[in-house]
Amino acid sequence: MLNRIVTFFVVFVAFVACNSEPKEDEKLVSVAAPKVEIAEIEAGIKAFIAKTTTENEGYFPVKDENNDLKMKLVRVHTEYLSNLGPGRHFACVDLVDVSGDVYDVDFFMNGEPGNMSVTETKVHKLNGKPFYSWKQNKEDKTWYRVAVEQSSNNLLGVIEGKDSFEFYYTATVPELTQSAKMWIPIAQTDPFQKVKVVSIKAPGKQKTLTEKLNNNSILYLELGPEDSGETVEIIYQVERTEKGPFEADQPNPELYLASNILMPTGGRFEEIAKEAIGNKINDSQLVQARALYDYIIDNMRYMKFGDFGRGDSNYACDSKTGNCTEFHSFFISLARSVGIPARFSIGASIPSERNEGGIDGYHCWAEFYADGKWWPVDISEANKYTALATYYFGRHPANRIELSRGRDLVVSPGPASGPINFLAYPLLEIDGKEVKAQSRFSFTRTSTDSE
Repeated sequence: MLNRIVTFFVVFVAFVACNSEPKEDEKLVSVAAPKVEIAEIEAGIKAFIAKTTTENEGYFPVKDENNDLKMKLVRVHTEYLSNLGPGRHFACVDLVDVSGDVYDVDFFMNGEPGNMSVTETKVHKLNGKPFYSWKQNKEDKTWYRVAVEQSSNNLLGVIEGKDSFEFYYTATVPELTQSAKMWIPIAQTDPFQKVKVVSIKAPGKQKTLTEKLNNNSILYLELGPEDSGETVEIIYQVERTEKGPFEADQPNPELYLASNILMPTGGRFEEIAKEAIGNKINDSQLVQARALYDYIIDNMRYMKFGDFGRGDSNYACDSKTGNCTEFHSFFISLARSVGIPARFSIGASIPSERNEGGIDGYHCWAEFYADGKWWPVDISEANKYTALATYYFGRHPANRIELSRGRDLVVSPGPASGPINFLAYPLLEIDGKEVKAQSRFSFTRTSTDSE
């Protein structure tokens, strides 16, 4: 009876951590055998996946109830690796299908290090959403699988599938005693958002500029004292689709591996990136990017104090704090420093829990390039909502709008201070100095189509 109780406790620790499924004999095995090191289990599962991948034309095959999946390794959850008893081991692994969907797959293994065989695989989660959970029987304390009826992420800010809304961008010109200049991003249509500019109301002399390197559209205003107190208002109709990994040609290394003014590469960023990647340095860039993503989640705190909000990788590295700009700038500096192309975008997140009202400022995110695809990531949101860490590695929800992309934006006419760091709020310049212009974002949702 004591052995059974101990065994149930070990199975509970392993399977509640990753919500995986024990076989009947696993519930009854004694755990008195010498413990196998976690590193040995990780090496065993990675060797099995690598061997099977080589035997199957570069993909690891997994069957779920509806599909034959062709997968590649993203990461092994070392925090969930477990010994189940003599020669019995459990691993929880993230694999990505050719479609870009990320699956959490539970592995059960027999054997000793260097000679492990997988006896069973079970698809547990799709893009962070579980297919089943576990409950404990009150009488005999055993665990059994139950269906997950509600697996929607909406309460954590995510709308899947599609979202449609009107987006209102407003800014107020402060009191002017001399001429001034203002630059405002204009959202554009792309494969994941259909944007219609309903109206633009703006004072002063207007001109639309094109920032060629990142293909941004920017409204440029020349203002005078007579425009004091005037309002800039841009109204958009937006149809947005949830964004996942998408195929693209090899990106320009001069743009996506280069240093930016506040996102340098090399030096300590290369050292930190290599340390974070560790023994995964010989794995795919997809695996390495996940290691960097996890490093930032584990080591940074979302806090708005100090010199935050500029997207300064050095500040993020030193303080280990910041908002979304620091999280993603730090990631981009690390990724580029080890040869992983990465890029920055900024816009706004549309609240999922209501259908109208104000929006709490801008939001930014990143993408990296690996395995022939651009992979969306949102590390600051994953840091705030760790239950969605898998979702935000490879997904951006439908409820957001992208206003501009890239850093160090160069336009003509441009600010006297030089390239624009990034552009979400209006950039107002008076006598060559940046001055804050009050701005506000709001929205009205027109429809959703969550999947």
